[in-house]
This record gives sequence, C-alpha cells and structure tokens, in this order.
Amino acid sequence: MQKIFLAISTLLILATTVNASELSNAYQKEYGFLKAQKAELEARLAIDITQHDLDLLKAKEKVVDLQQTLLDLNKKVDIDKEKLSRLAKKLSDSEENSDITGNVLNQARLTLDEYGVKVSESNTTADIDKLTKAFSDAGTLYVKLSSLQNGKGQFYLPDGKRVEGDIVKVGNIAAYGISAEATGALAPAGNGTYKLWNAVGSSDDAKALFAKEMRENIDIFTYENLDKEIDYMKEKTIADTVEGGGTIGYIILILGAFGLLLLIFRILKLLKAGSNVYEISDIVVKKVESGKGDEALDAIKEYEGSTARVIKSALRNITKNREHVEDIIMENILNESSQIDRFGNFVLVIAAVAPLMGLLGTVTGMIETFDVITEFGTGDPKLLSGGISAALVTTMLGLIVAIPLLLLGNLLSGWAQNIKDSMEQSALHIVNLYEKHRA
Repeated sequence: MQKIFLAISTLLILATTVNASELSNAYQKEYGFLKAQKAELEARLAIDITQHDLDLLKAKEKVVDLQQTLLDLNKKVDIDKEKLSRLAKKLSDSEENSDITGNVLNQARLTLDEYGVKVSESNTTADIDKLTKAFSDAGTLYVKLSSLQNGKGQFYLPDGKRVEGDIVKVGNIAAYGISAEATGALAPAGNGTYKLWNAVGSSDDAKALFAKEMRENIDIFTYENLDKEIDYMKEKTIADTVEGGGTIGYIILILGAFGLLLLIFRILKLLKAGSNVYEISDIVVKKVESGKGDEALDAIKEYEGSTARVIKSALRNITKNREHVEDIIMENILNESSQIDRFGNFVLVIAAVAPLMGLLGTVTGMIETFDVITEFGTGDPKLLSGGISAALVTTMLGLIVAIPLLLLGNLLSGWAQNIKDSMEQSALHIVNLYEKHRA
C-alpha cells in the first residue's frame, strides 16, 4: 500500500513540475504581449493629448473671437437702439408739435371769431403759415382793443330806463356812457349790453375820455365780458346782515331781546331792593343810640323794599334771644333773595345758549353750502354765498348776544350779592347796638 501511495505521489510531483513550466512560458508570452500593447497605448495617448491641447487652444482662440464679435454686435445694437430712440422721440415731438399747433389754431379761431377775425381752415395752407397769419391778426386786434374807441350805443340807467348816447370803450375791459340824462362808467348788463354803474362818480372822466383827454386818475369799472350781468354795488345794512343769518339768526336776536328785557327788569328789581339802605340804617341807628329803640320801627314804617323788610323784622324781634334774632334775619334775607336773584339765572342761560345757537347756524350753513357744491359745483360763488353767510352771521350774532348778557348778568349777580350782604350787615349792626345800649 505504501508503495502504491509513494508511486502516486511521485507521479503527481512529476505532473505538477511539467504544468508549472508550461504556465511560466505562457505567462511570459502574455506579459510580453501586454507590455507591447501598453507601449502602443502610451504612444497613442501622448499623440491624443498633444492633439487635444491643440484643439483646446484653437477652441479658446475661437471663443475669444466669438466674444469680440458679440461685443461688436452688442455695441452696434446699442447704437441702433439709440438711433431708433432718437427717431421715435423726433417722431413723437413732431406729432406733439402738430397737436399743439392744431390746438393753438383752434383756440385762435374760437378767440378771434368773437371779433370777426377768421382763421384759415384750408388744408392746402401749412399750419405754420396759418399761425403766422393768426398772430398777425391778433396783434392788429390787440392794438385796436387797447385803444380808446368812441361810438354810438345804448345803455340802461339804474332805474332800468334804456337811453341812447355815446359809448367810450377803454380797450375791451371798460366803457363809459354819455347821454343827455346821465353820464358815467358802464358795467355789463348781460347779453352784450351796458348799464350805468352806480358806485362811482365818473361823469367827468367819461367826458374827458370822449374828448381823448388823458387824466392822471380816473374812476373806472373793469369787466371780463358782457355776457353776465354785474349786480349794482349796494351798501350792506344791519338788516341785510341779519337776513343773511336766516331763521336761526332771527331766533338768536329774539333771545337777545328777551335777555335784554330780563336785564332791565332785574336792574329795576335791584334798584328797588337796594334803595334807601344807608338812609334806613342811619335812622334806626340814631334811634337806638339815643335810647329810643322802641320808636325805630315806627320811624321806618313808610319805607319799602327788601332792606326795609329785613330791618323791620329784626326790630320786631330784637328783644328776643340773640340766636333767634339772627335766624329770623337770615330767614328774611333768604326770602328776599328769591326776589333779588329773580331772572339772573335765566339771563345767564340765554348767554350760554346764544353761542350754541350760533354754532348750530354755522353747521346748518355749511351743510347747505356742501349741498349746493354737490349739486352745482363751485363754478358760481353766488350759489355758495347763502350758506357761508348763514354760517358766519349766526356765529357773529350768537357772540353779540352772549357777550353783553354774560358780562351784565355777572355784574348784576355781584350787585345782588352786595345788596344781600348790606342787608345782613345793617341788620346785625342794629342788633349789636341795641344789645350794647340795653346792657
């Protein structure tokens, strides 16, 4: 068995030795082949790298050329854009100038047509020629309108009578009328007519201008046109002002009149209440000091008024306890206070209400004004004057009523307090004298 195993092992070793030699030869051949391929590939790679570098350099040069071409094209585009913008601006200016020229021509037609000057509408005449002609005609018209012009015409007198006479036009802004019945400055009466203005004494100026005589100073009434009538100048009276305040203005005046009437009644009351204060006090004091205190009441029996009543009540109870007498005096003064202070608070209430009524008138006036603005706009100031007048006049009337009522009301309140203080002082002085002489 061992021999067999030994033989097999020997055979295997021999076979392995033969295979290793063959493998080594095969490896050597393959290695040589791969090495030859490697060398060939390295040579090809070197050629490819060189070619790649050349291609890359050419590409970079081409890119630079393309960039420069792009810059040149962009610059050319910018120049073309600028030219296009200038052309568009020039076209726009041309169209705008054409529109302006057309508008000026239309305005010239409308303006000059009123004076009988016609502006050409022919399509064969250039606009610049039309404008030149229009400006020339306007200059001629300006010279004519800025000079004195005498002519015959009609105008109305302040009483509405229509008269014939000479019309002296001062350019196109003023005129004077001369007739056998009246002479003076003229104002628009509407629809291209004149009326004699009633606010200036300009008859001498009218005659001088008619004779082409220039004066250093003239009374003149200037106007814009003759289409709209100008109202005569009217001196505004107090009644006109009050009327501008509307219903609330009249209410404020009624309150003011009522407050003034109450002030008069209050003054009469205070005069009566404070009359003979010192005279009554002197009579009683003399009686008490002379020891005839019992006769003091009879001495002032005929006197009337608050002071007399308070002192009489003090004398009737003068023999009683001091505190009781003082209570009686204070009670009588309180009773007389209702008469002394009568109407005083009501006057102050009116003084406080009057400005509030004025404020109410202001608010209603402004509401009326805005209603007019909403309906008619702000084109005609006369439409707004009613509401604004009511707004301002009512405030003014409210202050006119409130200020004197408040001032006089407080002065009379101070006067009433002085009367009450005098009554208390006189009554207590008499009581003190009586106790002094009785002791």
